[in-house]
Amino acid sequence: MTTLKRVDVHVEGIVQGVGFRPFVYTLAHRLGLAGHVRNDVNGVHIEIEGALAGVEEFLTALERDAPALSEIERVTVVSGEPAGRSGFTIAASDPSGLRRALVSADTATCDDCLRELVDPADRRHRYPFINCTNCGPRFTIVRGVPYDRLLTTMAGFGMCAACAREYHDPGDRRYHAQPTCCPACGPRLRLRDARGTELCGDPVVCAATLLRAGRVLAVKGLGGFHLAVAASDERAAAALRGRKHREEKPFAVMVADLAQARQLCEVDDHAAALLTSRARPIVLLPRLPGTPATAPAGASVTTLGATLGATSGTASVAASVAPGNRSLGLMLPYTPLHHLLLAELGGPMVLTSGNVSDEPIAYEDADALTRLSGVADAFLIHDRAIHVRTDDSVVRPMAGEVTVLRRARGYAPEPLALRSPAPRPVLACGAELKSTFCLAHGRRAFVSQHIGDLENYETLRSFVEGIDHFCGLFDLRPEIVAHDLHPEYLSTKHALEIPGVELVGVQHHHAHIASCLADNGDPGPVIGVAFDGLGYGTDGTIWGGEFLRADLTTFDRLGHLAQVPMPGGTAAIRQPWRMAAAYLGDDHPGLEVVKRNADRWADVLTLASNGLNSPLTSSAGRLFDAVSALLGIRDKITYEGQAAIELEQHADPTEPGAYHAAITTRGSLVVEGGDLLRAAADDLSAGVSTHVIAGRFHHGVADAITRSCVTLRGSTGLTAVALSGGVFQNALLLARTVRRLRAAGFRVLTHTRVPPNDGGISLGQAAVAAARDRA
Repeated sequence: MTTLKRVDVHVEGIVQGVGFRPFVYTLAHRLGLAGHVRNDVNGVHIEIEGALAGVEEFLTALERDAPALSEIERVTVVSGEPAGRSGFTIAASDPSGLRRALVSADTATCDDCLRELVDPADRRHRYPFINCTNCGPRFTIVRGVPYDRLLTTMAGFGMCAACAREYHDPGDRRYHAQPTCCPACGPRLRLRDARGTELCGDPVVCAATLLRAGRVLAVKGLGGFHLAVAASDERAAAALRGRKHREEKPFAVMVADLAQARQLCEVDDHAAALLTSRARPIVLLPRLPGTPATAPAGASVTTLGATLGATSGTASVAASVAPGNRSLGLMLPYTPLHHLLLAELGGPMVLTSGNVSDEPIAYEDADALTRLSGVADAFLIHDRAIHVRTDDSVVRPMAGEVTVLRRARGYAPEPLALRSPAPRPVLACGAELKSTFCLAHGRRAFVSQHIGDLENYETLRSFVEGIDHFCGLFDLRPEIVAHDLHPEYLSTKHALEIPGVELVGVQHHHAHIASCLADNGDPGPVIGVAFDGLGYGTDGTIWGGEFLRADLTTFDRLGHLAQVPMPGGTAAIRQPWRMAAAYLGDDHPGLEVVKRNADRWADVLTLASNGLNSPLTSSAGRLFDAVSALLGIRDKITYEGQAAIELEQHADPTEPGAYHAAITTRGSLVVEGGDLLRAAADDLSAGVSTHVIAGRFHHGVADAITRSCVTLRGSTGLTAVALSGGVFQNALLLARTVRRLRAAGFRVLTHTRVPPNDGGISLGQAAVAAARDRA
């Protein structure tokens, strides 16, 4: 006699919008089991019964063979009495209760959909909104959970009979695919001129024609508008820079495939995996040595365009796309529209955020037509609304791992697991630059998508609206609100205005190290090395070159870079030569940096000496700025971090030498960063190549970090080091530092899931607030 078994199964994690219910349905039918599956506010609920062997195989296969886009956090199984049911169904979603279901990130177009896109016999041939349960929009269209069509921006598009048949067919790839649609019933693409007048003809073909003619095109994507030009067109790239007020910051480039990417950059297996991942981030890669601004004659690749009948294109990039930069930010197409547009264009295209500098990305049609009217010559738009604006993510292969520099599309809002739970709901408001916020409860931390710099009303509004949306989406009402100690940060001011909550102030650099600990699931304590541009210190000065003893609850400042004045305050950030003056003083009067700024050098030295508008700082970022100016790389900056970024680009990566910085240990440990700059000045006066000097400086910083950690290990007994802060976005510095620390016997923690820059601060604040709540 067959032994029967019944179980109720609840699956938590990213299990909605990823084809999980159809997978369960198919699995149950294959094993001859009865019951039903449905979405609820916590995930997926399954009632299953049948032969004991079949139920046991079902439970094994449920986790072993789960859909590729799913991420199972927990499976709860409760046994019950068999009810004698027959058949298996997908039941209606249950919207009752507290919402704990997760929302998946937007996902790049899958291979199956791409095959249909290029098949002339398919009813979705060349349809720019093709998707299925394995790909397409998710987070950016979701208004609430459970993840059903009525709670997305697709609610207004009723399915035609053909789409409805697929949607209700358990054997179809679009079974319960909420954004599914076709040309007969789905969103429509339109091309409009700068005045909003619709242009005739195939929108994709006409848009590509405009790009080839040197026009700037605004393209509505998954999370907002992009501004596009043909990457090979110098005049168009320069025009885009002028209109967008983005003088020198590199643009990202979208290439059709890996073959095109390999014409432009060094793409190893690791980089290829990042480029082709479902998240499809921008990947910062080294440009090929000697890669010309325009491609050599005859250089071409075969892309989707060949299948669509378009001319295969050359992989060429104009000089104005990434001026003077040894790296290039590449990404592959992640929507059907991108594939179609690249195929028609026949070559790579610049794809940069649809905004004017310092503004949030435009994501609503009317707003884009207004704000970008002076930038774009035409608008490629559609009528599928975007609910949440989301920029492209940016990653960089570093020190054998991947470092996330901007976490947004493709990653958010998927949670990060906390090693220890947050007992009460926490909202962490982050910092000022590269703003994110974080909601945490239990073992989940939801770090928001990158929002931008909180320096204007529009970005602040996006920040506040994002918090409200996350609170509603995940049904969390914060009881604890964590914030930076800087009283003038808009994020801090927002936190202080929230009524009825417990406030937790977290020092900036403690939050950096806590973020690295949370990123690695490590409770500490560690020697924390927090190197960045600036952060408000507990002594009222500007910190930024810190050695901490830190865990998730507390920290002690064990050491720091020697303090120097910032002559003119924030002017010293915009004009790095001022930091060179602060370090050099009257030494080396014959240096070019002194001559270039001779009309103001003495005045700046006076500011620095009398302390007028010259706050003291231990900032590592300002030290990098000073060396950049010293070497004639950058006296003034046009975007945040530019001087340090270009210093890294300038360094000879093969140079083995290192400058020496004195370390004193009277009281706290102090690293004389000025020694590194003075050694660089001596070499410069002696005629040593600036590339060699930059390399020696990077080695000198890595050496000073390592020797400091060795000293602190002797006094603390700690053998693990966590590296965090924006300075560690520098691949050359990170690789040299990690190598030296490991050689010295340390276990080294670096960032892999959240940025080391201020984009990761909110996670660190949340981890600290939760740890203190547990204490």
